[in-house]
Amino acid sequence: MSQFNPEYKERVRTHIRPPQKYSVVLHNDDFTPMDFVTMILMEIYSKSHTEALELMLKVHNTGKAVVGDYPLDIANTLCEITIESAREEGYPLKVTVEKVDLPF
Repeated sequence: MSQFNPEYKERVRTHIRPPQKYSVVLHNDDFTPMDFVTMILMEIYSKSHTEALELMLKVHNTGKAVVGDYPLDIANTLCEITIESAREEGYPLKVTVEKVDLPF
């Protein structure tokens, strides 16, 4: 039979880390129209029209842009939906998922 001694309390410390984030990155190409990229950013990534235009121009001018940071499953799903939508329209839009380096 075990006895409970109220003088001793066990302290348990748990450290819960947030899930690792992954960036969804759009890459520039010479074939996918800017209007289509803007529409994708608004419809799939829920960006405002202004934010979508800014991201689209960043992709166009610098070669790529991070659309957002998400947990891995969500990032992969958004990437697949984006690529599928582009292929249905006949565009070779490239989208990748990259691990975000955490500062700690």
